[in-house]
Order: sequence, then structure tokens, then C-alpha cells
Amino acid sequence: MKGNRLYKCEKLCSRTAINGLFADGRNMVAYPLRAMVAIKTCDDGAATRFMITVPKKKIRTAVGRVLVRRRIREAYRLNRALLSPRLGSIGNRADIAFIYMDKSIATYATIDAAMKVLLDKIASYAEAGNPHKEQDNNGNGTD
Repeated sequence: MKGNRLYKCEKLCSRTAINGLFADGRNMVAYPLRAMVAIKTCDDGAATRFMITVPKKKIRTAVGRVLVRRRIREAYRLNRALLSPRLGSIGNRADIAFIYMDKSIATYATIDAAMKVLLDKIASYAEAGNPHKEQDNNGNGTD
């Protein structure tokens, strides 16, 4: 995939994948963003998938939620190069859900800085080793 555009294959839209992400994912915070991350191994070079959530409880107007969602998407689009090569070099991909936590609409600069911190944390987490629990013969997870 060339350029900076976002492709359909980068959207996290499968209900089972989203449920698995929130059930087994790791939580990371860089205010005003929170990320739920699940690192998966892949051999085919699949793209990192993401989704964005702006809760109605935090931002009451639809116009505000859309504005924040666009700012988060743009920050991810421009900064995903911090994550993709580092994951690809170790044969992993990530499913990420970005959740907005602030009650007011943040500036793009604030969201961009938080996105850079989160993507660096995610890449470091993936490089730290196998993030998944290994299974023993009885199916019990061990650390």
C-alpha cells in the first residue's frame, strides 16, 4: 500500500474481532486518548486495523463527535509510520481501538501529540516479546 491514504483493509469492523479486542486487549493511555491493543502474529503482512470511538456521554453533539473523530483519524493517518514498520519487521500486526476520554473538544495538536505517544507505546509493547500468554498442554494460560 502506497501513500498516506487509509484503505478499507485498515478498518476494524468485524464484530468478533472487536469483541476479542475488548476482551483480551491491553489498555494504554495518553490523555486525551486511550487505546485498547491486541497484537497478533501474521505471516502475510496484513495491515494494522483500527477503530475510533468518541462516546456520546463525553461529547454530546454529533458535530463535536465527528470533529474529534476526524482529528483522531488524521493523526493516525499521518503518524502510523511510527508503528507499521516496527510491527512488520517482527511479523506482527495490531488491532487498535482509539477511545476519546476528554469532555471537551481537544485541539489537533493535543490529539497528534497523544497519538505519537500511543503509537510508540504500542510498538514498544509489541517489540518487548510475545505479548500473548503461552498455552500449556491443558489449555491453561501461563506467563
